[in-house]
This record gives sequence, structure tokens and C-alpha cells, in this order.
Amino acid sequence: MRILIVICLACALLAPGTASAQFIPPGSSQLNPPLPPLPPPPRIEAPVIPQMDAPITQNYAPAPQPSFSDRITTCLDEAAANGLGPSARAAYSRACANQ
Repeated sequence: MRILIVICLACALLAPGTASAQFIPPGSSQLNPPLPPLPPPPRIEAPVIPQMDAPITQNYAPAPQPSFSDRITTCLDEAAANGLGPSARAAYSRACANQ
């Protein structure tokens, strides 16, 4: 009986301490700020369904104006198609592109 009491006392003394309410990992502070709240979940919206009797909306943008280089090239091509010589092509392309 005496040996049993000694063994129980030894087990009680060698057992780890009681568990604390909050575990703090080594190297961290008890004064860490709380984590920020989670962002709200994304809104799920149903896509817009086109109506059968709704009028058609046309959002067309005008075509961009051609650059000066494009206008010169077009005018030179037109002059060559009309059979003009090199000097006449130059004069025609200058007059044509500056319009």
C-alpha cells in the first residue's frame, strides 16, 4: 500500500502543469492586435436578360480619322492607279492629303 501511495505521488509530481485557458506560442506577444474583420462576400447578380419587345440601342462610335501617313499612302495609290508619273504623283498626293 505504501508503494502505491509513493507511485501515485510521483506521478502527480511528474505530471505536467494544468492547461492554461489560452495557449501563447513561444516568441509571440500577448498584446497582438486582433485580426481585421473579413471582407463581405461578393454580390451575386443575375445577368440582364434582353427583352423581346424592347427597342434596339445602338452605341456605335464613329470610325477614327486616318492618320496623315495613311492619307498620303491612299493618295499615292490613287495617283498610280490613274497612271500619273512620279512628279505628278507627288503633287497629287500633297493636294489630296491636305484636303
